[in-house]
Parts: sequence; structure tokens; C-alpha cells
Amino acid sequence: MKVILRDDVAKLGNAGEAVNVRDGFARNFLVPRGLAYTATPGALRKIEHEMRQRARVVEREKLTAEDFAKRLESVTLTIPMRVGEEERLYGSVTAQMLSDGLERQGFDVDRRSIVLDEPIRTLGSHDVSVRLRHGVSGTFRVNVVAE
Repeated sequence: MKVILRDDVAKLGNAGEAVNVRDGFARNFLVPRGLAYTATPGALRKIEHEMRQRARVVEREKLTAEDFAKRLESVTLTIPMRVGEEERLYGSVTAQMLSDGLERQGFDVDRRSIVLDEPIRTLGSHDVSVRLRHGVSGTFRVNVVAE
């Protein structure tokens, strides 16, 4: 059975693609969950309209994310940490600590979107990256100071 995908489906295809699937998979899984339409001329017109709307929404969200990334670049967080011998930290600065610090400054960033290549375990200034939507990323500066 030929169907047109409404959303991206793992191991099958992306939204807007026409793919051949088994009849039972289309009838019992894809169509009832709203993931696909059966391929008809009316469904083609309908999916084209949905794709145009989705493209406008994605463009708006991307502009919003780019604006957020620009505002995020001006942010500098100061994180006080306990320090031991030779100015080594007890523990490390976590993504949750950074997320909480950004929230106190008015930026709502989920801890899972903060990219730490390796944990921050030294005093000083560090650049931290944040993954935003639609491939946009931003950076901010973290100053780790002794408590």
C-alpha cells in the first residue's frame, strides 16, 4: 500500500515522502496514529498544504532560537564551588547547576540541551554550548570561583 507520511517515522521516511508499506502496517499503525495518509490525489494536496504550514512554523521557531542564542551570548554565570588543595574543585559543575543559574537570570534552558564535552572541574572561565531547536546553538560564559 502506498502512503504519504505526515511526520518523520524512524526507519521509514521523512514527512511528505510517499512510501510503500504493508497493508496491515498502514491500516493498523500509521493511519490511526495520524502518521500517514493513504496516497490519493486529495491526500497529496492536503500533505502539500501541511508541509507549507510546517515550513512557516519551522522558520518562525528558527528565528526565535537564533534571537535566543544572541541574547544568551551576553550571559555570564558565576558559580561558587568548594575548593580543596591546589585549587581543585570538590565535585564538578553539572548541567543542572548551569540550568538553574540560567533560570535565575531569566533564561529557560533545559539541562539536557547544555553541552558539556567534559565536566568542569577547575576554577576559571569556561565557554559552554547550548543546543537549541532546528540546529541552532548558542554559547555562554561560566566563571567558576572559590566559595
